Amino acid sequence: MTTTVEPAIETPRMILHHLAVADMITLFEDPENQDIYVGRPYTNPHRILVDENRPLHWRVPQVRADPTRNKWFVRLMVLRESGVIIGSTSFHAPPNGDGMVEIGLGIDAAFRAQGYGTEAVTGMWTWAVDQSEVRTLRYSVSPANDASVRLVSRFGFHVVGQQIDKDDGPEDIYEMSAAEFRRRFVASRRS
Repeated sequence: MTTTVEPAIETPRMILHHLAVADMITLFEDPENQDIYVGRPYTNPHRILVDENRPLHWRVPQVRADPTRNKWFVRLMVLRESGVIIGSTSFHAPPNGDGMVEIGLGIDAAFRAQGYGTEAVTGMWTWAVDQSEVRTLRYSVSPANDASVRLVSRFGFHVVGQQIDKDDGPEDIYEMSAAEFRRRFVASRRS
């Protein structure tokens, strides 16, 4: 099994560390196994992806079928100052045939409503729009999830439809082109 990881994505207060396939599988199959933290610049006192491992439930079968897909998957949201993992973020899959990638994230309750979600998706989307195959960014959310609706609205994403998620129920689908995101949020930072 490959142990290749993507370079970390740095944001003002966090480092988004990519999980290797083997570590993702270990975390899913043996969540109490501390070996995946040995020698790493982070700790997991909030048990991120241990007590609630839904993202791994979907991602592990995907990387078992094709380990090269892992480039798009789980990143741990690690505070720069303390090295504490406060959440995780992941694209749902590699870009589809139309170049669309959809993101998801989860943050420990103690760290919500402090801008970490916005910071994490900004980092992830900035990384994604640098990948040549990405043409559209997507974020799906329940209309009742006020915090996530505010997050995606801050960026100016537009509702392009609705869907019924088998686990989460009705969701609004928000999208923005990679070109627009790059123009509005990336170009000014690199100038």
